[in-house]
Amino acid sequence: MPPRTGSAPLRDPGPAAPPHEPDLRHHGDAEVRGADAGLTDLAVNVRTGTPPAWLKAHIAASLDGLAAYPDGRAARRAVAARHGLPADRVLLTSGAAEAFVLIARAVAARRPVVVHPQFTEPEAALRDAGHEVGRVLLDARDDFRLDPAAVPEDADLVVVGNPTNPTSVLHPAEVLASLARPGRTLVVDEAFMDAVPGERASLAGRTDLPGLVVLRSLTKTWGLAGLRIGYVLAAADTVAALERAQPLWPVSSPALAAAEACCTPRALAEAAAAAEEIAGDRAHLLARLGEFRQIRTVGPAAGPFVLIRLPDAHGVRAALRDRGFAVRRGDTFPGLGPDWLRLAVRDRATTDRFVTALGEVLR
Repeated sequence: MPPRTGSAPLRDPGPAAPPHEPDLRHHGDAEVRGADAGLTDLAVNVRTGTPPAWLKAHIAASLDGLAAYPDGRAARRAVAARHGLPADRVLLTSGAAEAFVLIARAVAARRPVVVHPQFTEPEAALRDAGHEVGRVLLDARDDFRLDPAAVPEDADLVVVGNPTNPTSVLHPAEVLASLARPGRTLVVDEAFMDAVPGERASLAGRTDLPGLVVLRSLTKTWGLAGLRIGYVLAAADTVAALERAQPLWPVSSPALAAAEACCTPRALAEAAAAAEEIAGDRAHLLARLGEFRQIRTVGPAAGPFVLIRLPDAHGVRAALRDRGFAVRRGDTFPGLGPDWLRLAVRDRATTDRFVTALGEVLR
């Protein structure tokens, strides 16, 4: 097959998995720690320029109540109303990452399966809890699209991202819904769904699918990674089981205040506008990447990041660091290898500066 050019959807065959066991605990923030904090950050998928001033002021006002133990009832009701659900179907968590730990501890599963490539924390949490985890590896030749038939019928816990980190693939809602069935817990990680215009393909408000658990994060769009706030949407009995696995007062008062504020009509409108802006900035990034024959992009991308494949990605990543840019290595994701990189979507001026540096490296 002749090589494809530009940013056409990826079709070239490649190894299904790296030749080594990926480091499931490596995340994008490792690229910009310590002395590397000054790099232009295309490694972490948190929206730049956040949190907004009004949200910071709201969180700061909550500090007057720090002497009292956290009371999550108002935030829980706000999240429930935002999704049109009763409050007993909502569990607030210390970021979406905590939810994966709770699921690993509280959900009895004989054959858990994680669909990869995706965020690695679900598999790491399951393994830490003593589970033997199966992997469904999506194929680069199919642009990492999910065929429901690839999921073993006897899998009683299935974890899948939507849109998926790092591929930026948005699986159709009906495809994911087809995985739900009695006796199976279907976990859909929607941490980046609020960055998708219209949140199309979301299952967050569904109550008709047996065993459905939807995870959401407020840290990406709102710039709250240091505050740690997310939530679970599931049947009331599942929420109760997960809550019993939590320590007391797991979410701080400032984080609860943020959750409540991010569910207001004003905040939802701002998030919707941000999603449209991200879509435009992503289109610009993909167009600029299309200038390089040696780069393949996975598409169509739907998240605030894109996945690319290019020769000597490891060397390119190192050279970009020398030029002031941090990008996310791809070889820590099961199903990818050392020739993959993930790039966060940034504003067009930052993208243009990055593409200039990338061109220098590739030449």
